[in-house]
Amino acid sequence: MKHCPNGLKPQYCHHSHVSIHDLSHQSAQKVHGNFEVGFNEKVHDEIEIKSCEKAEFKIDEKNQGESNKPIYSKTRAAHSNGALVFLGILAICSVFFLLTSNKLVDIIGYRDSAFKEAIPSFLFLDDSLHDNSPYSLEEFSNFKSDVLSKAPAEGNPEIPDGQGVVINSKQALGKNGAVATDESRCSQIGIDALKDGGSAVDAAIASALCVGLLNSFSAGIGGGGFMLVRKPNGDSDVIDFREVAPASSNKDMFIKNITLAQLGGLSIAVPGEIRGFELAHKRYGKLKWSRLFEPTIKLARDGYKIGKMLAIHLKSQQKSLALSEGFRQIFFDSNGNVLKEGDLAKRVNFSNTLQRISEEGSAAFYNSEITSSMVNTIRQNNGILTQKDFNLYSPILRKPLTITYNKRKVITCPPPTSGSILASILNVLEGYNLKGDDNRPLNIHRIVESFKFGYAQRSSLGDPAFVDVSKVVSNNMDKDFASEVREKITDDKTHGFKYYEPEHDIDVDHGTTHLSVLDKDDMAVSLTSSINLLFGSRVIDINSGVIFNDHMDDFSTPKLKNAFGLYPSPNNYISPGKRPLSTASAVVIENENGVEFVLGASGGSRILTSTTQVFLNMVEFNKTLKEAIDSPRLHHQLLPEVLLVEPFYPKNIVNELKERKHKIGPMNQGTSVVQGVRKLQDGTFNAVSDGRKFGGPAAY
Repeated sequence: MKHCPNGLKPQYCHHSHVSIHDLSHQSAQKVHGNFEVGFNEKVHDEIEIKSCEKAEFKIDEKNQGESNKPIYSKTRAAHSNGALVFLGILAICSVFFLLTSNKLVDIIGYRDSAFKEAIPSFLFLDDSLHDNSPYSLEEFSNFKSDVLSKAPAEGNPEIPDGQGVVINSKQALGKNGAVATDESRCSQIGIDALKDGGSAVDAAIASALCVGLLNSFSAGIGGGGFMLVRKPNGDSDVIDFREVAPASSNKDMFIKNITLAQLGGLSIAVPGEIRGFELAHKRYGKLKWSRLFEPTIKLARDGYKIGKMLAIHLKSQQKSLALSEGFRQIFFDSNGNVLKEGDLAKRVNFSNTLQRISEEGSAAFYNSEITSSMVNTIRQNNGILTQKDFNLYSPILRKPLTITYNKRKVITCPPPTSGSILASILNVLEGYNLKGDDNRPLNIHRIVESFKFGYAQRSSLGDPAFVDVSKVVSNNMDKDFASEVREKITDDKTHGFKYYEPEHDIDVDHGTTHLSVLDKDDMAVSLTSSINLLFGSRVIDINSGVIFNDHMDDFSTPKLKNAFGLYPSPNNYISPGKRPLSTASAVVIENENGVEFVLGASGGSRILTSTTQVFLNMVEFNKTLKEAIDSPRLHHQLLPEVLLVEPFYPKNIVNELKERKHKIGPMNQGTSVVQGVRKLQDGTFNAVSDGRKFGGPAAY
């Protein structure tokens, strides 16, 4: 039995953990059991939950302000028949307490009402919480309540829900090519590659390497992703450089402590970005491989100014990042203060790693002393990756999926992405007369219903190398199947989740970065890359400077049934060498003249819905690319049963959606970010970077 603090009886002290990244005020509405809730910054800003005896509410004032000591808000519930009711009240009171305590909320990184950012969030339980407990494992699994999906590691915690700002995204116009990324400096690096005679793939790789440095909270060479390439001859390929599970992994490895899938060495899957970029360059690149690395090497070596979004996330995560020597070296000054916007950061070791890769190719990352250093660091942090795992990693060249939408050709990615779900949603909506009226509540209701059916279908997807998803994908692409779905959509009301017939729990991934590129030869690249949660696993190898992903968290874990009675999908269980399911939905749209749009989004579960809405805003509602991206959005992923709506969404539509029985909740504006390039009728390239993440495009 684990040590029980404050003299509590051991039989009442059972431990579990939940990640604090995306805790919301609705996270525990149907809680079972009696808990002590506290924040311990030594364990990655987690909540430690313990079953206890009495009722008491206090804060340890003597530890206030000490950066290396845990601070707890403690509540003990009497073991009684009223415990279940008590804990429901506790959930509300605890959040109120947190939101009114600046000192405590600063420990976890989110102040004031911004702490409520993610209505969808998971509370994870492990088997030890059930041991010796009067409650069943199923009852404890219901602690997840109606919050069944993790919010993406995106968003701006400085913008409280329900408030927001009017989005005014930056755009760029040019005659030869355009790049849209999360960071204006990285977009310009992509344009410079095009100016030097590079292809859209060259520009995409150069830009992505830059984003991995300047926005290292969301992407980098310690992660992976997908690249959709539309070639000048009209053919398309998909390069899948998604991370894979280590050889020593197994489907039950996180059952007893799911937090380990989000934090530390065990959460790290084998990175794929460098081998994926190398394959793309060999097939479609024009410039020298080393040329693509030069700008980012220089920035890392000589120093770069901290951008606005990185500064926001450094501030929000400073307490936990300060516990890591590696993060302290690069993101804190000599006085121990976290760097702010405009401060100069240097990552010399990382620049040396990039230099080696630029000279030697991917072998420098996957089979060298750099690999040995990374493996040692991962294993020192309780990981299981080996040198062989790195050696054997290989990207996969896949064929894209295509559908038609009102005479346009829509090209997207196959599983393990969710591109087929995007196709399914569009197939359903094509059958409606949406044209020209985005303010018609019935249109919006139908769009939301198509989202819900789409997410129900997504629960059956997985890595096609391990599970047969051909029937699901075939249905997604089929117009007749879409007609059947359309017949189930009722115009007068929405329905409970069972109506949409999900087979499994709706598990989603987290934050990412996306970039879109279109060059003068009509080559288009839609690229999504990620390290998952903010700063990934929080493991950094000091010698190489690599920040590692925590994409093991994107797999499903067996046994626990959620509050809605759905079990996790076996199709997405961990298996050695398997790729986890992803919500990435990169897309290229063609008209009769060639490429018209290049689109994609970051933002975990919101990727599908955001990309769809931007597409519809242009194709159906006659908006410019900037207007389409700036427009307020909504999001529904079936579970939880809440329709999230951004600030400034038309009130008349929201009110009518309520009349159709939709449960409305606020959505932080920064939780999904779209990058797009559009080729106008006169041949002009129009690039727009979503203002929700302060991105900046470039064109020439």
